[in-house]
Amino acid sequence: MADSAPKPVIMVTNDDGIDAPGIRALVQVLVSANRYHILVCAPDSEKSAVSHSITWLHPISAKHVEIEGATAYAVSGTPADCTSLGISQALFHAIPDLVISGINMGSNCGYHIVYSGTVGGAREAFFNDIPSISISYDWVRGQSDVHDFKLGAEACLPLISAVMMEIKNDSFPKRCFLNVDLPTDAVNHKGYKLTKQGTSIFKMGWKQVSSERQEQRMSSAMTMETDTPAGYDINLSSNISSGHLIFKREVKNSFIDNEDTDYKTLKEGYITVTPLGALSRAETECETYFKDWLQNVAF
Repeated sequence: MADSAPKPVIMVTNDDGIDAPGIRALVQVLVSANRYHILVCAPDSEKSAVSHSITWLHPISAKHVEIEGATAYAVSGTPADCTSLGISQALFHAIPDLVISGINMGSNCGYHIVYSGTVGGAREAFFNDIPSISISYDWVRGQSDVHDFKLGAEACLPLISAVMMEIKNDSFPKRCFLNVDLPTDAVNHKGYKLTKQGTSIFKMGWKQVSSERQEQRMSSAMTMETDTPAGYDINLSSNISSGHLIFKREVKNSFIDNEDTDYKTLKEGYITVTPLGALSRAETECETYFKDWLQNVAF
C-alpha cells in the first residue's frame, strides 16, 4: 500500500537571485529526489553581501516564476525578507519543515559569514524556530563550471536527507543552524567534516574610479572576479548621478587562520558543516579584561 503521508516541505532561498545557477541546480536536485514538496522564495536580483538586512520602510512585491516541480516567487527584497515572507503563511499556505539558503557562488567561511546574505537567509529561519541550512560553493575563477553547482547539490543530498530525518524525529537541535561549504572540486570531495567558524577574512579598501564599470566586480566570495556562469546576467548599475565621486571596493590583503576551522578544512577538500548561532559574544579573555577595567571607570 502506498504511503499517503504528505511530503515534507522545503523552502529554498538565496542571495544571488532567483535566476542564479546555484539555486536552480539545488531546486532541480531536490525536485528530482521526489521526497519533498519544494517552495522557492528568492530575491528577484543579486543581493550578495547584504548580511541580515531587512526591508522596513516600504512594502515588497512577489512575482510568480515558473520553476519545474516547485512553487516559486521572485521577491523584491533581501534574503532575510524572502525567508520571513516565505515562512509567514502570507505567501505560501504551508510552513516549511526546513529552509535551505543557497547554493551561493563563493564560499562563506570565517568572518565573511557576517557579511553573507546566504547565511542571513538561513539565520532568519533560525530566528523563527525553523531548522535551516546555508550552502555555499567555493567558486574559483578558471577552475569552476556552472555544472559544479549540480554536483555540489547532489553531494549535499544525503546531508539534507539526514537533517530531514532529525526534524521528523523532533531531534534537530533548536539552538543552531548549519552552514555548509562545498570545495571547488565538489565531485572529488573528501566527505563531510564538522568544523567551527574561523577568523579568515579578505581585507577591503576603496579605490576611486571614473565610471561604475571601470573595475572588476566583487564576487559573492568577496574576491575580485571577472567571470560569471554563461547565461547569468547581473545588473550592477546603481544610477549614480553626474558630478558624484565614484568609489569601488578592492581587496587589499587577506588573513587566513591556520586553526582547524571552516576555511582551512574547506581548502583541504572537505564539505564543511559548521553549526552556527546568532549571538555575538566576545572571547572570554575580552570579557575578563573589561570586567576589571569597568570597575576602575569613574562615574
